[in-house]
Amino acid sequence: MKLHRIAIPFLLTLTIALGLSLTSRLAMSEQDWLSTGINLGAPKIKLGVPDFPPKSVDQQLVSLTQEFNQVLWRDLDDSGLFEMVSKSNYPLKVPEEPLDVDFNAWSAPPASVQMLVFGKVENVNSNMVVTGRVFDLGNQANPGVLAKRYVATLNEVSTRAAAHRFADEILKALGGGLPGINETRIAYVSKRGRGQEIWVMDYDGFNQHPITSYGSISTTPRWSPDNTKLAFTSYVSGNPELYIFSFETNRRSAFPVYKGLNTTPAWSPDGTKIAFCSSMGGDPEIYIANANGYNLQRLTFSPSVDISPVWNPKTGKEIAFVSDRSATPQIYLMSSDGTNLRRMTTAASGGDASAPAWSPNGLFMAFHWRVSETGTYDIYIMEIATGRIIQMTHDAGRNEHPTWSPDGRHLAFESTRSGSRQIWTMLANGLEPKQLTKVGENWNANWSN
Repeated sequence: MKLHRIAIPFLLTLTIALGLSLTSRLAMSEQDWLSTGINLGAPKIKLGVPDFPPKSVDQQLVSLTQEFNQVLWRDLDDSGLFEMVSKSNYPLKVPEEPLDVDFNAWSAPPASVQMLVFGKVENVNSNMVVTGRVFDLGNQANPGVLAKRYVATLNEVSTRAAAHRFADEILKALGGGLPGINETRIAYVSKRGRGQEIWVMDYDGFNQHPITSYGSISTTPRWSPDNTKLAFTSYVSGNPELYIFSFETNRRSAFPVYKGLNTTPAWSPDGTKIAFCSSMGGDPEIYIANANGYNLQRLTFSPSVDISPVWNPKTGKEIAFVSDRSATPQIYLMSSDGTNLRRMTTAASGGDASAPAWSPNGLFMAFHWRVSETGTYDIYIMEIATGRIIQMTHDAGRNEHPTWSPDGRHLAFESTRSGSRQIWTMLANGLEPKQLTKVGENWNANWSN
């Protein structure tokens, strides 16, 4: 009898443990397929990044060197590829030159560094000169992975640019050849006074500045593939029209004026065409045109709202869009000539889905979805080939309008989790959210290419 009483709790505990183990394995499996597909599946590299020392007591160089060190560390930490080894575990001697590196001290506990980033900062002819290196500590015979020198003007903008460039070189060398995102920008809508204007900032939230100053409503900014233009919607004339802003001329480019609603522009991957929503024919439908706005072709024909087109960036042969033809907004897919229409999101969970954003490798679709069970909008990612979906944000306000970084490892999105609508970023597996904007209200982000 005693054995029986002992056995029941034991079996119950074993059953619970097995169940939790199975659930954990299933969750891990679900996370694994996503992490692998978005280039975050490899084990993290243990990276040591001691501060580069300034080779001068000049206060300006000292201050800018500190800025360089902070930006470099943050860029590498934000990449999602590295385990940044705490500086408290570093050896006392910080290397500046290759012969300074004590391989045993850096690779042994407590540091246990695999890759070491080191260098120095000098003032040469009133310029900031940064020499940076990357060593593979597991290869003492030939440790050099990267050696770079950057010449920067002695100011904050140039210093940050040098740090971003070096971080991108490190990411390309250690991250499978994919370019880093540290010199990319994010366009977005900002309300900081009169009107809603288009703003642009660096990927990390630095250098926020307006592109438009119409004192009206401007929205849905979208980068051209070569990053020289922004297409967006403006109500400045009283009617929602498509505008093109050129960064080369720093002014608006010509684009035809069409009657009715004209909004949600999207560039084709080769930059020769624009897809957009227009009600010029009555109902809001999807059209495509040449990049100058001419040679119109209507793609959808439905007595409903068809809006928010986005091209497959890998092939340019498919367009996803949002339609309420099934009573609630859902995401649909069609060929770029309007044929082969099919629905992507299902009605199984109810609610509505909008704001599709195609991953750079063409394998995934990020979107926001308000399912019936939660009643709020969250960010989801769908594997297009299988239809598998994973939820990225949980219990953190309202989260909408995701946009992919060009390396496919990050998402920017808008969220109310801080109390107001702001732009956030996170790794594309949903981890490490970071707030980029804090002034006014900011939304509808689009990441440069």
